[in-house]
Amino acid sequence: MTNKLKIAYNNNEAIKANRPFDEQVIKSLRCYYRIGLTYSSNALEGNSLTESETKVVIEDGLTIEGKPLKDVYEAVGHAKAYDHLYSLVQKQTLEEQGILMLHKLFYQQIDENQAGIYRQVPVFISGSQYAVTPPQKIAAEMKRFIDWYNASEGKVHPVRLAALAHQRFVFIHPFIDGNGRMARLLMNLSLLRNDYTIAIIPVVLRQKYIASLEAAHTNVEPFVELIADCVIATQTDLLRLLRESGGVKIESGGVKTVVEEESGGVKHKQELIIQVISKYPGINTPAIAQHLGLSLRSTQRYIQQLTEQDSIFFKGAPKTGGYYISKKT
Repeated sequence: MTNKLKIAYNNNEAIKANRPFDEQVIKSLRCYYRIGLTYSSNALEGNSLTESETKVVIEDGLTIEGKPLKDVYEAVGHAKAYDHLYSLVQKQTLEEQGILMLHKLFYQQIDENQAGIYRQVPVFISGSQYAVTPPQKIAAEMKRFIDWYNASEGKVHPVRLAALAHQRFVFIHPFIDGNGRMARLLMNLSLLRNDYTIAIIPVVLRQKYIASLEAAHTNVEPFVELIADCVIATQTDLLRLLRESGGVKIESGGVKTVVEEESGGVKHKQELIIQVISKYPGINTPAIAQHLGLSLRSTQRYIQQLTEQDSIFFKGAPKTGGYYISKKT
């Protein structure tokens, strides 16, 4: 077991030690991840909705002026698929029908004729030198995938299993569209089935995520490590939420080695981020997180809030750009 997998295991034990959660806590956490996972997973594929806009679309049923209707449909569909995910957690095995239903819920408003069925045409992945499964072999490959998963569950570390399920599924690419989002839903289904929490891949890691997934054709370990990082970051954020809510006691002793010690409220964190950006104009999100000792997920959330408040702005290419202080701040 690698060090990161050990950290993920220890974090998970710290979370489990506080169970059972109150029903209201469970409901709040599901809603929290419903928005966060829908936003991040769609944004990784180019969806233009912000996290706040995603929340408005899902919870209020409103469209966003100036935003493509397809982006709205993707948010609504992903939220429906996320809700259905929990009905699959208690199933004895992973089943093909469950996978098809997830895609149907996600894709039915976009193209009802292609929702929940395997593609019947070849597809080519831009930026990749590798071919995906030809349409005539998809059914057989999906059966092999499901058999592999069910044989591996309980024998492979849950984080590694989730990463491998993501990687193997996306290499098959069984649907006409939405395969990345389906892969991330199945990754999280695997985590939930093995008593772990939802894990979010932040948009800021998009280039690293794509590169490690491409490299996984010959070496899967960097991708497993990346997913482990995302699991740990999401666990850390959850432990912070539980601690700061005051509703759940986080025991000391052993946990401090894997839980970030964050002090102060949201406004204080925002002020610290503004100070860092003022000192280092053009700094990116991972560097800000490192400077302040915050999780990547938490830093991304605070930056999103500051951006929407027009306190800061991003300039440059997605991979090389960074944040600057707005003139009005």
